[in-house]
Amino acid sequence: MNLALFDLDNTLLAGDSDVEWPRFLIGKGLLDAEYYHRENDRFYQQYRDGTLDIDAFLDFQLKPLADRDRDELDALHAEYLDVHIKPIITRLGRERVAAHQAQGDLVVIVTATNRFITEPIARELGVEHLIATELEQGADGRFTGRPSGTPSFKDGKITRLDEWLAARGSRLDAFDSSWFYSDSRNDIPLMSRVSHPVAVDPDEFLRAHAEAHDWPVISLRD
Repeated sequence: MNLALFDLDNTLLAGDSDVEWPRFLIGKGLLDAEYYHRENDRFYQQYRDGTLDIDAFLDFQLKPLADRDRDELDALHAEYLDVHIKPIITRLGRERVAAHQAQGDLVVIVTATNRFITEPIARELGVEHLIATELEQGADGRFTGRPSGTPSFKDGKITRLDEWLAARGSRLDAFDSSWFYSDSRNDIPLMSRVSHPVAVDPDEFLRAHAEAHDWPVISLRD
């Protein structure tokens, strides 16, 4: 069995689910528009620049989850998935996932975005296995607004993947071939660990890095 890893945002999606979630909540009148638009744009630019403080971002991004009970959040997510996410799932992304599955590869989405947002998206894509930033929950089942464990970001993606594979009794070098598809400079650490890194509609920094290291550069946009 071979291993196929996929980033989610701006790779399988023609957009960013972490950006779309607060936009959705703003549209519902549930967040202060001026503040969240400004901070959302600021953190996203930091992410694009490779300077994101993941702890500060998670404090910002997870607070709306802590303010609502799980039933309300799940109902909101169902609408968010239909309105904001399904339209930006790329046809070619679906086809690339399906091609790896048809070959019998172990397919995993590895994303810095939290599990609450991404788990239903992974299901929509037909991907069983998801490595995402985990969320702390209280005894009542509500989210606390804090992450749990290592965020799945930059080198943290390597840590979380190694932990996930170890729990399955495996390791990355046990696979004959491994792929990681990503758009972002932030994923260069994990891309450098697989046998087949693939830059997908990459940012300028990743494109230059990929070209310098003879990594394939592809587009999954229609």
